[in-house]
Amino acid sequence: MHDMQTPTTPAPSTTPPLRVLLIDDGAHRVGLIGDELARQGCEVVGVIDAAVLIHDCVQRLAPDVVIVDSESPTRDTLEHLALLSSRNPRPVVVFAEDGAAGPMQRALKAGVSAYVVAGLQPQRLASLLQVAIARYEQDAALRAQLDAAQSELVQRKAVEQAKRLLMHSAGLAEPAAHARLRRLAMDRGLKLHELAQRVIEAHALLADPGTPA
Repeated sequence: MHDMQTPTTPAPSTTPPLRVLLIDDGAHRVGLIGDELARQGCEVVGVIDAAVLIHDCVQRLAPDVVIVDSESPTRDTLEHLALLSSRNPRPVVVFAEDGAAGPMQRALKAGVSAYVVAGLQPQRLASLLQVAIARYEQDAALRAQLDAAQSELVQRKAVEQAKRLLMHSAGLAEPAAHARLRRLAMDRGLKLHELAQRVIEAHALLADPGTPA
């Protein structure tokens, strides 16, 4: 006698579908792209044909990826993609027929993650999106590291300036000025650079025009 086993049904994927915003920038192939995206399980959240709508649509529809279908990206489109990159960045893929270096360089400078030339090949769409997302995430990580380094430099400069002010106004040596800043920061529950900024602002309010900073 053999035990009867009930066939198991594979659990449905818990990964949410990739949300894509399509922009028709003159090539008029967004229908084909949308059909292929749907076939691959992606969700097309919107299709627009006016560059001025890009930023508002990204804010409202929150796509994971933006695809621009173009013969050659227009200046207006690139300007709005650059604005998107600075305010609400997303991975952006451009399909273009113009393989000239100029438009490609301008697109990459505007924050485009992938610039694909020489025809749309639906079978490559999924891999291209993954490459664009990976590059975007890598660039975002590098930007975050740069921002952190710049922020740390600004904070360090504030602490050094506050120390100089204490050394000048209270006649303290550098170690004593630093220790006083640390103690004041702890007493007030502030980070050292936050306390330093307050010292700088207070000095600016109270100092005479001729007092050195």
